[in-house]
Amino acid sequence: MTAPLHEPTAEAAPSAAEEAAVASAGAKAVQGRSLGRIAWERLKRDKLALTGGVVVLVLIALALLAPVITSLLGQDPDAYHESLIDPLYGTPKGSLGGMSGEHLLGVEPVNGRDILARILYGARVSLLVGFLSAVVAVVLGTVLGILAGFFGGWVDSVISRVMDGLLAFPQLLFTIALVSVMPGNMLGLTGSSVRVFVMILVIGFFGWPYIGRVVRGQTLSMREREYVEAARSLGAGRFYILFKELLPNLVAPIIVYTTMMIPTNILTEAALSFLGVGVKPPTSSWGQMLSSAIDYYESDPMYMVVPGVAIFITVLAFNLFGDGVRDALDPKGSR
Repeated sequence: MTAPLHEPTAEAAPSAAEEAAVASAGAKAVQGRSLGRIAWERLKRDKLALTGGVVVLVLIALALLAPVITSLLGQDPDAYHESLIDPLYGTPKGSLGGMSGEHLLGVEPVNGRDILARILYGARVSLLVGFLSAVVAVVLGTVLGILAGFFGGWVDSVISRVMDGLLAFPQLLFTIALVSVMPGNMLGLTGSSVRVFVMILVIGFFGWPYIGRVVRGQTLSMREREYVEAARSLGAGRFYILFKELLPNLVAPIIVYTTMMIPTNILTEAALSFLGVGVKPPTSSWGQMLSSAIDYYESDPMYMVVPGVAIFITVLAFNLFGDGVRDALDPKGSR
């Protein structure tokens, strides 16, 4: 046998720096991401949803800071400026509903109250009713929905029939009748505070069946999953399974339906105020302003346009943000 022409050369041992680089690359390759981080990364790619979220945050900030903003502008939502009103027609002097450097969105007909100040204070009522009624609906819907889906049997039958009855009930008529007979004082509340409290409870109570059905359906599909069976086999009790195994997996659909429910509640509050059963004057409300603007839509159309645009922007922002949250939390969802 002949010897090989070239002796095999030994491979150079990797340096310490190279080994550290390889280890770092491997660590990065296997680095996990939480569901919240994945959802946030998906949400950041949705520019419309982010725009809606920013608008929602701005609206909340404007509502919370309404007293500060109106004070800086030197305006009072209840102050009359009759000198700015044409005494013959009762409409604001000047063009575009009396818009000026002092009154940026003009003034109301007849009394001359500043529209911007009343829009800011009206946002407080709309957002308060929208958020708190959604909280009431989510709490009731989550608790009753998860009980119906997990226990089944007669519990599921009773809760499901109650949901069917509430879904078929004329909510608007009942709310009108209930608010109309409410006393002026209740639970330490007076005036418009009573009506706001009643609207929150009624809208939330009639809204829980929608989220209750969603939670019930999700619970029915999850109660036979492997991790639930494993918890049962380890001796876990029913309430442990409910609150430790099922409820955390229901957070995503609950958040999605909450964001979609808030704009609906805002529209309901505006409709009630438009019909005259919302907050009492002089408390400001967007629906109340639209109702008052009916008599002046020809002579002063801006009085109707401004609160209408405020409602439109608010509902649109919540819907865009809610759609983005839904797509971000649903790993199978895509646009």
